[in-house]
Amino acid sequence: MVRIEADITGGIVVGHDGSRAAGAVVRRAGDLARRLGVTLHVIRVWNLATAPRPDSMVGGYVPPFAEFEQAVIADLKADCASAGLGDDVEVQLYALRGQATECLITAAAHAEMLVVGTRGAGGFRGLRFGSTATQIVRHSPVPVLVVPNIPD
Repeated sequence: MVRIEADITGGIVVGHDGSRAAGAVVRRAGDLARRLGVTLHVIRVWNLATAPRPDSMVGGYVPPFAEFEQAVIADLKADCASAGLGDDVEVQLYALRGQATECLITAAAHAEMLVVGTRGAGGFRGLRFGSTATQIVRHSPVPVLVVPNIPD
């Protein structure tokens, strides 16, 4: 069964959308989790348009959603490793199918904090603050840390 929600209690939830800027956001959240001694919950929200293609997707064959979810987790694991998360912080990875704002807010409902970047993979290049970050700041049930993107 493909996950649409994460049952998270405590710790820090961070969104990772696969963008280059997301690595810095995860590093910042990981450093905070390490200093506080809490679990870091890294979430990538996906849909068929944003998920990496499973190896079994060839020709006209569209694999089951579970295979897309596995591909998302594999990418997320590699992205977290390249972000430099060490063994000194407990990390849990989640691939949730749905809409980013809704999934992140729901997942963080019982966490200590939610961490996002100012803008990620979507939207317009000139925007300083993306729609996901804006909605999360407005509707999150927990404190939010918004990590500014460093310009390319």
